[in-house]
Amino acid sequence: MGLSIEQSRLLLSKIANSDRHGENSPYFDGWKAYDRDPFHAIKNPGGVIQMGLAENQLSFDLIDEWIRRNPKASICTPEGVNEFKNVAIFQDYHGFSEFRKAIAKFMSRVRGGRVTFDPERIVMGGGATGANELITFCLADPGDAFLVPSPCYPAFGRDLGWRTGVQVLPFHCHSSNGFQITKQALEAAYNKAQEENINVKGLIITNPSNPLGTTIDRDTLISLVSFVNEKNIHLVCDEIYAATVFSSPNFVSVSEIIQDMECNRDLIHIVYSLSKDMGLPGFRVGIVYSYNDLVVQCARKMSSFGLVSSQTQHLLASMLSDDEFVDNFLAESSKRLGKRYNIFTKGLEQVGIACLKSNAGLFFWMDLRSLMKEQTFEGEMVLWRLIINEVKLNVSPGSSFHCSEPGWFRVCFANMDDETVEVALKRIRAFVCQGKEGEQQQQQQQQPQQEAVKSSSKRSWKNNLKVSFSSRRYEEGVMSPHMMSPHSPVPHSPLVRART
Repeated sequence: MGLSIEQSRLLLSKIANSDRHGENSPYFDGWKAYDRDPFHAIKNPGGVIQMGLAENQLSFDLIDEWIRRNPKASICTPEGVNEFKNVAIFQDYHGFSEFRKAIAKFMSRVRGGRVTFDPERIVMGGGATGANELITFCLADPGDAFLVPSPCYPAFGRDLGWRTGVQVLPFHCHSSNGFQITKQALEAAYNKAQEENINVKGLIITNPSNPLGTTIDRDTLISLVSFVNEKNIHLVCDEIYAATVFSSPNFVSVSEIIQDMECNRDLIHIVYSLSKDMGLPGFRVGIVYSYNDLVVQCARKMSSFGLVSSQTQHLLASMLSDDEFVDNFLAESSKRLGKRYNIFTKGLEQVGIACLKSNAGLFFWMDLRSLMKEQTFEGEMVLWRLIINEVKLNVSPGSSFHCSEPGWFRVCFANMDDETVEVALKRIRAFVCQGKEGEQQQQQQQQPQQEAVKSSSKRSWKNNLKVSFSSRRYEEGVMSPHMMSPHSPVPHSPLVRART
């Protein structure tokens, strides 16, 4: 006779029983909605379009072409099979020397050659998720904390804290200045943590920003480096979107900043990956680059728990050493991202939807505050569930990014083909236009007719926008994080996929 769930739980670890993985959030609920009903132009044209996946699929043809022209780069071809044994046998956790050299060179080219990287400081991790956890293990103990400016990546709590026991403390940035990081907000967050006896070990930033799609300017970076030096805490810079910049201003890496100022370099660390810049999340290439010798030594030992496969190292070492290919890829990818961004944002402008001006990333920060009756997070959830269940678009609500202002949504634009883009834009236009029509009808009526409201709510979206939040409940489909059971089965869980 089997044990009850509660009895079984007593036999498991604290990690197995905890819910710090963060799966119970609207961010992941949207993924589940897509998994249940995925859009397909022919097989399922009414399905959910995935706009919550920050994936770069716009330049795969360039990589395909290179692979066809360089069959020796793979050990799975007649031309490259002679290297099979050398690649397949045991490799230590340092990785192939040629791979680390190629990565260091690529990181420099992404940053315009303005800085060089030492291959001996390249440490591998299992994607950016593994790299972020790896650096956290090296820098902090359970109970320690990292400050993170918000809006921020929803899964930082999982990546940095689930297994390490480290806390993530978001501090708020605001739309009034484009959500830029201010010294005042950072100081206030640090002082508050001190008052609560929380040991702050560092500051983590994402540059370019996820979800904002903006780069951090040089003066702000100088201020952040000065701050961590003053407090003697670490600065971890997640730069996995470094090559996704498609318009000015240019990307400035923290590595450039510390070249030109006096600071303690032992406090500076970079996380990088090929998941976003090259669109290769399935390769699980994560990189920790630290200016601290002790961190490099420790991280290299720990990297044995999440190495990049030697076959992947072998292929990428050849690809990233091809200067002509790399230059062409970076230029063309930037061009295509910019074109796709403009198509989406201009299409939204036509129906009066504004977005934060972006210059990088695989997404934009969409402002839907005008569509909410009440400027509350409850109102944001009502609007979000409407978009998921009826408009059939998986966009991610700002609250899941710890945004302090309700009504902002992250929209990913680089993970679909041109035809799907058109379908998504048509759905958004119809949604907004019908919502405006419904609002005008409501304004013209002194006394709402209940039967007409009930009837029209089944036919269209017209009366679902700006309605009383208590009048709409969803018994099926996507639920709020408070309605989700932490033990609900999740078939085909998106959490094992690439970092988004």
